[in-house]
Amino acid sequence: MKKFFTLLLLLISITFDTQAEKVNIKDVAQGTYRAQNIYGLRPMLDGEHYTQISPDKKRIVKYSFKTGKEVGTIFDVTTARDCKLKSFDNYIMSPDERLILIQTETKPIYRRSFTAVYYIYNVKNNKIEPLSNNGPQQAPLFSPDGYQIAFVRNNNIFLVKLLFGNSESQVTKDGEFNKVLNGIPDWVYEEEFAFNRAFDFSADSKMIAYIKFDESKVKQFSFPWYKGMAPQKNEYEYYTGAYEYKYPKAGESNSKVTVHSYDIKSHVTREIDLPLDEDGYIPRIKFTSDPEKLAIMTLNRHQNRMDLYMANPRSGVCKLTVRDEDEKYIKEPAYSDICFYPEHMVMMSEKDGYNHLYLYTIGGNIVKQITKGKFEVKEFLGWNQKNGDFYYIGYDKSPLRTAVFKVNKKGEVTKLSTRTGTNNAIFSTNLNYYINTFSNVSTPTLITLNNNNGKEMVTLLDNEELKEKVKNLNMPSKEFFTFKTSQGIELNGWIMKPANFDANKKYPVIMHQYSGPGSQQVIDKWGIGSFGDAGMFESYMCDKGYIMVCVDGRGTGGRGAEFEKCTYMYLGVKESQDQIETARYLGTLPYVDGKRIGIWGWSFGGYTTLMSMSDGTGAFKAGVAIAAPSCWKYYDTVYTERFMRTPKENAEGYNAGSAIERAASLKGNLLLIHGTADDNVHYQNCAEFSEALVQAGIQFDMQIYTNRNHSIFGGNTRNHLMTRVSEFFINNL
Repeated sequence: MKKFFTLLLLLISITFDTQAEKVNIKDVAQGTYRAQNIYGLRPMLDGEHYTQISPDKKRIVKYSFKTGKEVGTIFDVTTARDCKLKSFDNYIMSPDERLILIQTETKPIYRRSFTAVYYIYNVKNNKIEPLSNNGPQQAPLFSPDGYQIAFVRNNNIFLVKLLFGNSESQVTKDGEFNKVLNGIPDWVYEEEFAFNRAFDFSADSKMIAYIKFDESKVKQFSFPWYKGMAPQKNEYEYYTGAYEYKYPKAGESNSKVTVHSYDIKSHVTREIDLPLDEDGYIPRIKFTSDPEKLAIMTLNRHQNRMDLYMANPRSGVCKLTVRDEDEKYIKEPAYSDICFYPEHMVMMSEKDGYNHLYLYTIGGNIVKQITKGKFEVKEFLGWNQKNGDFYYIGYDKSPLRTAVFKVNKKGEVTKLSTRTGTNNAIFSTNLNYYINTFSNVSTPTLITLNNNNGKEMVTLLDNEELKEKVKNLNMPSKEFFTFKTSQGIELNGWIMKPANFDANKKYPVIMHQYSGPGSQQVIDKWGIGSFGDAGMFESYMCDKGYIMVCVDGRGTGGRGAEFEKCTYMYLGVKESQDQIETARYLGTLPYVDGKRIGIWGWSFGGYTTLMSMSDGTGAFKAGVAIAAPSCWKYYDTVYTERFMRTPKENAEGYNAGSAIERAASLKGNLLLIHGTADDNVHYQNCAEFSEALVQAGIQFDMQIYTNRNHSIFGGNTRNHLMTRVSEFFINNL
């Protein structure tokens, strides 16, 4: 009997330990519980198949859209002729799928740009050969006929002709670091207009059009390099180095941009006669299916007027086709997501107060508004020109949820996705099938294969293994909530409470937020939480006895132009007010200790942390600001002026939105974290804000990471950072 009770106690102990398994900081830093996904997926021309990279990055595998089953291997490093590769990073199919560019030795430059060594793989003869032997390449592109490949090297465009023994010629010759870029964007264009290639082939493969960026008059910014570790830069062991690049800060000069065409046969280069403002932007160029129509999208410096020109690449003559204007600013999808068809184009606009789809003729005449209503279209997926059906991702009765929709030519809307939460889709080229990626707050990523009526045919990925792992964790409860501020504005939030939550106790609260224009953190998806991993850091802190909260304040996305753009000219003011209102609201809850509320965030979220703690009310006892802007005068032209105009035009707004100006009013314990090699939000922001605190006699904590960029990772860095953040809150709340 005694042995029985001993065994029973042991079993109970084991069961309890299993149920009470807890997340640790290394799990958070390493993404131990991150959901699996499917990467590198490309629909094929036939509409019946798609390709993706094998998990070991050794093969490009062909799958059936009908069954989701593997039906063949298109490329394999172990069987391709003359292949010495052990794996590869990515791939680009030629338009006719005869050839594949295999991407290897990828080296990041900035957020979207990188160099790589590419190989040309011939699907028919199973042979692989280098694209070029003259150094790594950047942003390669096949010509529409598949017989040429253009790429950039050292800021110049090069052309490889496959029918002439892969002969390589140089298209431009004036490219030079920190002076002239041909066919690739400068730093601010890449970061804020979100692209990494600025050239295109004409539909007949006879011309190349490209944007030239003359950044010679853009002011230079530099930051130091140290020896460091992980990675280690031995050349700076005794004396620091410096990285210098062109970075236009608010109100300063941008690159001078021009569009040029290059005739491949005659080698003649022409400048397009584009009626662009002296300080205007060219965020996109793209050839239509007509070789004589090059679409050029331009913005004025205030970014409240978008013009779409059709240019003839041979004559250089431009014709204004569509103009979209806004009292405040034009959002990126208006120029980045235009889809061209032979006789039409589909565009996005917020002209009626919400982001919707519009159909135009290729000549610029509006045919109709495709979607209507007090909701936002998030992404255009395709148009079946035969039956008139348009497919798109839209918000589903709430800014927290999205669904896949179809609208027919009569304007009748059908919701195709069947599950409530967050849905995204990739359609086959013939629009007969789509792969749906779904999750919600309680369901990790679920990927299904569906027909174009929304019927689920096959499950491709269900993350069942992750579900089982998470069952054994001491996970917090997750709830969505809304509340009204003192100004009567309803805000959305999520709250995570400890697994052993006791409503009779008073808990400290840690608020996380991003708060930037158009962003959303409060979404019904698995990847909520500060690291997009279902709240694992939140789970760790809940285990320590904290309640974790996130609220999307004014200026965030999914709720129409009025809500999003109400922060215009005074960036950071209303956003921080709403975080303070959140703290006050939480303080009224019976289970919250209103005197122990903390706040933290990264980038814009770090900035909002500084602004929220520096309004003088003392709403927060502690806060952590990571990689935070502290004064908009230090940030780049495109982003800052989109929301604030220039410092000269809006001195009052810049002053009101400066955390440095508020520094003397900071209340609560603060931890500043920044990387010394942050090319985006410069360490200057941290240095100047900390100096303002010093001169105001305010004590604070600071953590600097050597040679780290805006993401602050590498080696043990992320583990160290999250340990620092968690211990700071534990010690101060």
